[in-house]
Amino acid sequence: MPELPEVEVVRSGIEPAATGAVIAAVEVFEERSLRRHDPVPGSFAGLLEGRRILGAVRRGKFLWLPLESGRALVIHLGMSGQVLLRTPGSDADRMLRVRLHLDHPAHGELWLHFVDQRIFGSMAVDTMQPTRDGLAAGHSGAASGDWSTLIPSQVAHIARDPIDPAFSSEAFLAALARRKTGVKRALLDQTLISGIGNIYADEALYAARLHFDQPAESLSRVRARLLLDSVRVILGRALAEGGTSFDAQYVNVNGESGYFSHSLAAYGQQGKPCPRCGTILIRQQFMNRSSHLCPRCQRLR
Repeated sequence: MPELPEVEVVRSGIEPAATGAVIAAVEVFEERSLRRHDPVPGSFAGLLEGRRILGAVRRGKFLWLPLESGRALVIHLGMSGQVLLRTPGSDADRMLRVRLHLDHPAHGELWLHFVDQRIFGSMAVDTMQPTRDGLAAGHSGAASGDWSTLIPSQVAHIARDPIDPAFSSEAFLAALARRKTGVKRALLDQTLISGIGNIYADEALYAARLHFDQPAESLSRVRARLLLDSVRVILGRALAEGGTSFDAQYVNVNGESGYFSHSLAAYGQQGKPCPRCGTILIRQQFMNRSSHLCPRCQRLR
């Protein structure tokens, strides 16, 4: 599924086109894409039409568009969701689930398409609440406003991600030292650190020379900090390369694929020699997915 770099690429693509735009009309083609929307306060279209978008914000894998009404349009891409910007009159994208008609003061009319092949993603209009620490709720390139310290209720339980300016390295390292699970399970726990999925967990563990099942509490302070530094480096490189695309399911707002897949050192590289030591990389079962590692560089200690 799209992880932090892929969602951030989408967020940064949406932001200039959506910020300041009024949602003129909403078309819903697949009601299942609204399963996380609570209809009690109002219908999805009713809560959006006529509302101005104030920005585009991301925390971890969640993206939201704050609205002038005090609510937010929350977007989760799931396994195969895409957010695409289209010119009015364009042919409908395959698997189009929701279309927003935007009226922007500078760009004119734009269409925002939510496309989702497997319908695991969603859109919902949600209430906002203050962040626990009073700081900006997530990563945004827009100027801050009264809305910047508010977070959708559906996202409030998600931890800050490691490229969030308000992310606390010390708090994360202290929490990691208390975890009695394997270190990869800890990295995938979105209530501990958000935005990391299977791909970037494997890449960071490879970079830090750690086995995925190494108990988190057994890591020295130095090794734990090395791991966090590796996470940040990997995410930064992936962002610079537009994210990871293995097929047409992940694209940016213009329909273009990222190319970090060409830079992967461990994930999906089983059967190839380790770039460091030449040992053949392997894939092992992990939860309901796989982990990719070098059996020599990443020994369980």
